[in-house]
Amino acid sequence: MLNSLLSPLFNQNKFSQLLADNSQRMLALMLLSLHAFLIWGEQDTYLRQSFFLCTYGLFLLWQPVWRGVEKLSFAALAIFVAIGLIGFFNFSWWLTALWLAVLFGLLGGRVFSDESKATRLVHILAASYLLSMLLLWVVPKLLGASNDLEAAKFVITYLTPILPAAILFINKQVTKSGQLPVLDFFYTLLLMLVALILVLASYAIGTLQSVNYIQVMFIAIFGLAFVLAAFSLLWQPSTRFSGIELLMSRYLLSIGMPFEKWVKNIAALGEIESTPNGFMQAAMLEMKALPWVTGVNWLADETQGKLGELSNHVTHFNFKDFHMSLHTRWQISPALYVHVKLLMQIMGEFYEAKRREETLRQNAYMQAFYETGSRLTHDIKNILQSVGTLVSAAEQTEHKDEQALLQLIRKQLPVLNTRIAATLDKLKAPSEEKKRLEKMSAWWKNLQQRHQHDRIEFLAEKLPNYEINAEVLDSVLDNLLNNALEKTKYQPNTTIKVEMLENTENGFYIEVTDTGKAMDFGVANDLFKKHIASHNGLGVGLYHAAQDCKQAGYALNLASNVNGAVSFKVGLNVV
Repeated sequence: MLNSLLSPLFNQNKFSQLLADNSQRMLALMLLSLHAFLIWGEQDTYLRQSFFLCTYGLFLLWQPVWRGVEKLSFAALAIFVAIGLIGFFNFSWWLTALWLAVLFGLLGGRVFSDESKATRLVHILAASYLLSMLLLWVVPKLLGASNDLEAAKFVITYLTPILPAAILFINKQVTKSGQLPVLDFFYTLLLMLVALILVLASYAIGTLQSVNYIQVMFIAIFGLAFVLAAFSLLWQPSTRFSGIELLMSRYLLSIGMPFEKWVKNIAALGEIESTPNGFMQAAMLEMKALPWVTGVNWLADETQGKLGELSNHVTHFNFKDFHMSLHTRWQISPALYVHVKLLMQIMGEFYEAKRREETLRQNAYMQAFYETGSRLTHDIKNILQSVGTLVSAAEQTEHKDEQALLQLIRKQLPVLNTRIAATLDKLKAPSEEKKRLEKMSAWWKNLQQRHQHDRIEFLAEKLPNYEINAEVLDSVLDNLLNNALEKTKYQPNTTIKVEMLENTENGFYIEVTDTGKAMDFGVANDLFKKHIASHNGLGVGLYHAAQDCKQAGYALNLASNVNGAVSFKVGLNVV
């Protein structure tokens, strides 16, 4: 039985959970023991010391600054021991007033935190009790005006303890984490200062003016209320004046450095400097220019540098792959540390953006090489396929048709030579655009001759009298016909038809149709937009063919994509 009662005390996690679950009861017991210390501790030294030890012990178990599982540092332990020794051996109403003001701040700050209504009510009752005892018992003792409140002594002694006693009967709502709520330092400090101002104001008024303490209390309370009301109106007024809130926010953002000017300079550097290293060097110069900075070291990816002089006060900052050591004339405050960390993140984001820009430029440079090489490779492939067609024709020609074959070769070799020369010119100067103009009739005749041994049907009612860019149309038609001929290897019954038609005034188009199987929807949708991997070669050549057509003023599109009728159109004013 005894082990079951004591086992939680030897387990830090269980002990911390026990404190969190019973913090409300410890608060009530601490306030009740404090009441006994204030009322009866003055009469007997041993009784006062006993009540103080009880109150201080319960405070250490309840206090919201250190959690039960944390280990106290030597400095914190020394502070706790020193406070305990001072309170145990030395009794003073001034120290008691300070003690009550600290407790009022710790409790009052909780009222503004995001807690349940029951927990908020507990803190309101406890803070009300502390403020009542401070104004109605401790301050009169400081002024020696206890006789002015003799009529209220019974209420103070026996009725005010009802406030902490009521806390024992309020159902506590335990949080899911089981931990005590986070202490709001700003509200705690503000309310502690308000309590101290009330004490000092009451003492000053009571000392300077020979009036009843009740009058002193009313003057101090209503004077403070008037100041707080005026301050609240100035904090966020409804007039054109921006208010103290905005001024304070700007001060907090600009503490230690001109924040807006510094960020504006960094943004300007982001536009001026084109390289990550140049930007980082310029940004570090801006950092070094701050009056309280003596030097700065940084390491960003593979870039590192050093500016200024070293000092005894150095602070390290890290953001992704960006590391910075800031040497200052004095140790920077926590607020300034957060501020510099924010500025470092801004520099880090700009640096990352510069790195991405440099990577994109490099990728664009390599993409240009790739596009040029891919296009020239495909042109050479088309030329070799044309040569292969002539070789195939020579292999299939009988002895009696050698004369016709010789004439075909004599006509096609100059064309092939011209195409090879144009490809070599592109290789030497890819950015220069050169045209090989040719009459439509001559080009159409050469196209038929190149593919006279293939199973391709050529149809043309009337050839337009145009000069066309023969190099572009050769490349496009070679792609379309080679893809269609490749399809016949997998689908033997496929027939191919090439038809020349006039479209509108000053317009024509060439339609290439095969009776094979339709392409997949995804392939057809992305056919001219990007490179497509396909078993029969569709996509890569047509992507470049579409780019060539666009540059030459022609248009290439997929007119039909159904089984038995896969059709492409290329030409001027294509519909």
